[in-house]
Amino acid sequence: MATSKEFYDYIMENLQKAGEVSARRMMGEYLVYYRGKLVGDICDNCLFLKPTESVLRLMPDAERAYPYEGSKTLMAVVEDVENTGLMTEVLNSMYEELPEPKKSVRKH
Repeated sequence: MATSKEFYDYIMENLQKAGEVSARRMMGEYLVYYRGKLVGDICDNCLFLKPTESVLRLMPDAERAYPYEGSKTLMAVVEDVENTGLMTEVLNSMYEELPEPKKSVRKH
């Protein structure tokens, strides 16, 4: 089941209250970025965040699930996306933990 436009809009509207959040469409679903770093996915009308130390610490009761069939990463399912304070803290903490994005090399 692909993510609905309404759910995508709802998630993005709430996450953008926490800061510079963007998304890229990928095979009917979305990759979610915070300040340029990949932090999670929106799949099957659920928001999934990478299981960084801060996510597991700040959201200890979050359900863990695979965002799509064939995924190798068990991710945290976000239930309280409307909690702007929590989402801001989680995203800022994740940003510090995640590696810098790799620079793409253009072939001429």
